[in-house]
Amino acid sequence: MASDGKNAPDRKNTLTGKNVLVLTTNYGTEQDELTKPMATLRAAGARVTVAAQKQGDIQTLVADGAEGDRVRADTTLTRATADGFDAVVVPGGTVNADRLRTDEEARRLLSAFAAAGKPVAAICHGPWILVDSGLAGGRRLTSYPSLRPDLENAGATWLDEEVVVDTAGGHPLITSRRPKDIDAFARAIVDALGTSANRA
Repeated sequence: MASDGKNAPDRKNTLTGKNVLVLTTNYGTEQDELTKPMATLRAAGARVTVAAQKQGDIQTLVADGAEGDRVRADTTLTRATADGFDAVVVPGGTVNADRLRTDEEARRLLSAFAAAGKPVAAICHGPWILVDSGLAGGRRLTSYPSLRPDLENAGATWLDEEVVVDTAGGHPLITSRRPKDIDAFARAIVDALGTSANRA
């Protein structure tokens, strides 16, 4: 079953009133990279909406292999907008990330969040879409190691760290390398949203 948030950081209600959009395809998303950040954000009080390519279920995978949990999409990439949301999260999974990076609607959404100065977070293979959206250049970030050449060729500075938070490019960019970094990744998103809440 999907994570119930029992292991989420103790930040209850710090994100009340915050809305987070998750972008995914309907097949191949790494299970824990989708469900665990969602559980952490919800435990902190945020409302999380999942946008997929099609309405219906998302079939996750575990380590790009065995089928994992099915997660229900709340809306579609076509219907979603950046308006009304405070941050966007892109989970990994090789199949998911490879399909998402070529999706025009996903790129549109990511660019809209960046243009509005809102946090953009991506983990594992998720940062691939930063290349195709033109958001990697000049940024400090990380990813699954095999993406390093693509990101560096796009003008990014790649770091081998569990989470990299770059706030120097007009919008916060939060990236992590792999599933074992999920806790640090989720905490960084909560912290980024909490910081913006404190400024409000």
